[in-house]
Amino acid sequence: MSQTKSPSGVAAPARPRAADGADGLDWQRFTSRYAIVGIWILMCGLYAALMPGAFLQGSTFRSVFASQQALVFLALAAMMTFVVGEFDLSIASALGLSATLVPVLAILHGWNLGLACVVAVLAAALGGLVNGFLVVRIGVPALIVTLGSSTLMLGIASLVSHQTTVSGLSPGFADVALYEVAGLPVSFFYGLALALAIGYVLTFTPLGRHMTFVGANREVARLAGVAVDRIRLGAFVVGSTLAGVGGVLLVASVGGYDSTVSPTYLLPAFAATFLGTAVVRPGRFNPIGTLVAIYFLATGILGLQMLGYTGWIENVFYGTALIIAVSVATIVRRRTAST
Repeated sequence: MSQTKSPSGVAAPARPRAADGADGLDWQRFTSRYAIVGIWILMCGLYAALMPGAFLQGSTFRSVFASQQALVFLALAAMMTFVVGEFDLSIASALGLSATLVPVLAILHGWNLGLACVVAVLAAALGGLVNGFLVVRIGVPALIVTLGSSTLMLGIASLVSHQTTVSGLSPGFADVALYEVAGLPVSFFYGLALALAIGYVLTFTPLGRHMTFVGANREVARLAGVAVDRIRLGAFVVGSTLAGVGGVLLVASVGGYDSTVSPTYLLPAFAATFLGTAVVRPGRFNPIGTLVAIYFLATGILGLQMLGYTGWIENVFYGTALIIAVSVATIVRRRTAST
């Protein structure tokens, strides 16, 4: 190692060069943050090689980015409770209740469409408030409360819709979700804006730091003066509200909704949320990582469907992704805690 003279004239070891080159880029840290993006690119390359005339089409990528907006809102809703150390199994039913109420109120009961949307979102938020109250104030386990409320909301949605798909919303209402901007539906940009907003709150505001603190160690946060119970309760309400908004966007894009399909959204949302902890901020729930994971998973499933694997492949892919994602998140958190 070369030496340099210190101000006192004594030879001192020169500062070592960065192990990663002149720019000092930490490649190990970079790859740990963006490995999923690299795998995503390789996966696209594999599909392109297997289906050169079909996969490399603008319509293929539009299908990936234009069809996941309800899942984006639902995954971000799940993330809100995960960040504070809780979880909510009822968010998919909250989305379904909201998506069901809009056409039921507007078509079957003649309500103003805007008012119907507001009431639908408020109904989802009320479910989150009840969940939060029972978990935080009463102390009932979140698993029991949210599983029960999920079944309850699913039943209410079936009741008000008479177990039928209610459709017939005005075509103009579809523009709320499907109006194209730069070749993509405007709802894609809603999801992107929401992810950026949540990322800003979690990273740069006292509220976000308190939420992370509560999720890391609830009792220490309480001793430090953080309003732990208020933050936990708020996470349930905000999460259910986001699910309700996702339900409105979903029914706007399809024109009607079958309430019985609501549970199918839960597994993809959880898989994307946990897989997102391996992106951008390893070991932490973060909205940008969740967004990347959603489109990563959507690309994988679409490619397999184009190869002829239909029906069962979605459940297998999302189930496998959830197991792997939770395992990776657990390993990363242990390594982070030991350093």
